[in-house]
This record gives sequence, C-alpha cells and structure tokens, in this order.
Amino acid sequence: MTKIEHKLYIDDVIRRVETARLSVSGHLIVKIVAVSKYSTSQDISDLYSIGQRGFGENKVQDLKSKALELDELPLEWHFIGNLQKNKINNLLEIDPTLFQALDSLELAEELQKKLVAKDMTLDCLMQINSAKEESKHGFMPEVALSSYESIIGNCPNINIRGVMSIGAHSEDTELIKKSFITTYEIYKQIPNATICSMGMSGDFELAIECGSNMIRLGSIMFPD
Repeated sequence: MTKIEHKLYIDDVIRRVETARLSVSGHLIVKIVAVSKYSTSQDISDLYSIGQRGFGENKVQDLKSKALELDELPLEWHFIGNLQKNKINNLLEIDPTLFQALDSLELAEELQKKLVAKDMTLDCLMQINSAKEESKHGFMPEVALSSYESIIGNCPNINIRGVMSIGAHSEDTELIKKSFITTYEIYKQIPNATICSMGMSGDFELAIECGSNMIRLGSIMFPD
C-alpha cells in the first residue's frame, strides 16, 4: 500500500467514525487509539505522519521497546492489556498517558504502593466486565461503583479518568449493545469521569452510538 493509498484508507476509517459520532451529537468528540500490538515502529511512525497520536499496546515489554524507538515523536501511549503485578514497575518507568485496564482492587492496591514509592500518579480507566464473561478481566457491573469508591479512598495516587470495556463476544448485535450500554451507565455515575473507552475494529460504530468517546482500533488502522 502506497502512502497515498494508506492515507485514503485511514480517511475512510475516520469518515466512518465521524458518521457514527454525528449520529449521536455534533458536540461528541471521539478519540482514536490505534492498537499497534501487531505492528512495527515504522507502521506507527507512518500513522503518526498522517495525524494519529494515540497508540495502544497490551504487553509491557512491547510498549517499552516501541516507546524507546519512537522517543523523538510526541506520542500518547496507552497500556490496554492485563497488567501482572510483577510488571508494574516496568510500566511506571514508561509513564504511559493512560492505563486502560485497571481490573481489580488487588491490582489497584499494588499499583498504589509502587506509585507512592516512585512519587508518581497514574491516570487509569476501570475495566468493566459488562458482559460478565469468564474469559474477560474487569469489575463486575454490580460492584463497579463501590470498587470506585474504594479506589479513590485508598489509592490517592491513582486518577480514575473513566471506564473501559470490551463488547460482548457474540454475533448478536443486541447483546453487544447491551454490554456497551451497561458500561456507559456506570461511566455516567462516576464523578468527574471524562473517558468511556469502548469499541474495537469490528464494533466501534455501535460503541459510539452507545456513548463511547474513545475507541481502540487495531487491524483496521494497520492494513496490509
């Protein structure tokens, strides 16, 4: 794919995002995070050259190596994967723009300890398991708000900026929509929350219609 073809392709993706956004409100702003986990630093640099700024990785080591390679570019790095407690220090060394997958009170408490030791704060999203699927991480919807209260009460170095979820793993659009609405309803109840991160390459338009203002697009942003 030539640079011109690539830009036209990405322009088409952005048009789809715009159409979904405008169907909700002309005032809604939707941020695209390009999930670069299967892509190279050159692929990221190419997307940067046509205006993309936010990139997401789901492995700490991959995030670290790409952040170092692309240090000269003013990129926003999002960590979107399950964070193992023994990788917390490595993540904090990178100091990502946003950690999108805070998925348990145990992780929050361990993160708080490490943040205090490093005299840091970290912007995070609470991951909500809105479809209640065993294969997914995250807070169950019915305990999300009480867990939020616990985090802000016990973990002052963690800044909860909002919520993140993955749509239901299903071909049933109504089931996926229900999972997005569940997350959005929790988002609306969190004080001062500004980010509702929902939607990936296959369902981002539906996610935007359900209230998402941040979408995580992988394969669709990095065509072959």
